[in-house]
Amino acid sequence: MAALFWLSALLLFYVYIGYPLITAGLARLEPKEEYATSDLPAVTLIIAAYNEEAVLEKKLQNTAELNYPPDKLQVMVAADGSTDATAAIAEAFTGRKVLLSYSKERRGKVAAVARAAKKATGEIIVLSDANNLYPMYALKSLVQPFADTRVGAASGAKHVEKEGDSLSASEGLYWKYESWIKRNESRLHTCTAAAGEILAVRRELFPQFPADVVNDDFYILLHVLRSGFRVAYVPAAESWERVSQSAEDEVKRRARISAGRFQAVSRSLGWLPWNDPLAVWQIISHKYLRLAIPFAMLAALISNISLVFFNPQKRNWATWLLAAQVVFYLLAALGRRFKFKGIGKALYLPAFLVDSNLATLRGFFRQVRKGQDAAWEKAKRRT
Repeated sequence: MAALFWLSALLLFYVYIGYPLITAGLARLEPKEEYATSDLPAVTLIIAAYNEEAVLEKKLQNTAELNYPPDKLQVMVAADGSTDATAAIAEAFTGRKVLLSYSKERRGKVAAVARAAKKATGEIIVLSDANNLYPMYALKSLVQPFADTRVGAASGAKHVEKEGDSLSASEGLYWKYESWIKRNESRLHTCTAAAGEILAVRRELFPQFPADVVNDDFYILLHVLRSGFRVAYVPAAESWERVSQSAEDEVKRRARISAGRFQAVSRSLGWLPWNDPLAVWQIISHKYLRLAIPFAMLAALISNISLVFFNPQKRNWATWLLAAQVVFYLLAALGRRFKFKGIGKALYLPAFLVDSNLATLRGFFRQVRKGQDAAWEKAKRRT
């Protein structure tokens, strides 16, 4: 049991602390990424919008305010299957050079985006959602890395608006942590996580998706790496959105993403860029091993309890470690139960971590039972 406990603890340490620190250390040996070009490429911005009447008009107005040359920007709304006013809102903007890609049949976001991409004229295809907004400089920043012919895709930085509550504070902290990891990954070799709401890819590298693929952004990233290119992370290309309506909505969102990652793991033989061992190590460390975290947490707790009650020789140190685990889970329970303010919002971080790993478990069982439906229901966001 002691071996199981320490193996579980080692995995937790490596995923959350070890890998980020190793990557940061190795990245310092590489030159900083600097991109600058005055010759901007033609861009097609595809906005995925399924039943987004509440936010689409604001999104299109935001797009019109981007300081990208109008003659080099094609804007498309992929609204397949929408049953509300989404398509009508997009049509109202056609006079402002917004194209609508719409079919009554709903086959999911990936199919809608793929259908719209066939009409893209830009050298670079940028994927976005209807509920996120860009600062006016975002697109210019996002396309800068493509001056390097080795770059096949670029991902911007996802930000969550501060709304004074524990959920937005915790998710905002999480994305800052993720941004730090991605910045170091990109400097070292390649970014292994893409924010689907601000993701750019060379048009010739835009893949043909399997019909059942769940996470289109991750599949694009893997396809780009398999094609011999790298993925750059661009912190200056910001995307802002509001947090999920509730912690349960956030769990549902993460469960769907986790199911997509388990799908990727199950198809690793064909999907991973085996021609790039460094990228494979980064993907496994950053994305795949995180899927094992909830199982490691359970193993650490069960083995710790066993050591305390059934192994007197290990009882002293095991008791202290079990007490630490109990405190952590009590804080998680308090974080879910009460709405803390001020510095007390930090107490929600254990709840956020537990919820995230519960979502991973949900995603695992969902994928094992029947797989994640490609036409998934999006999590509710605050509007």
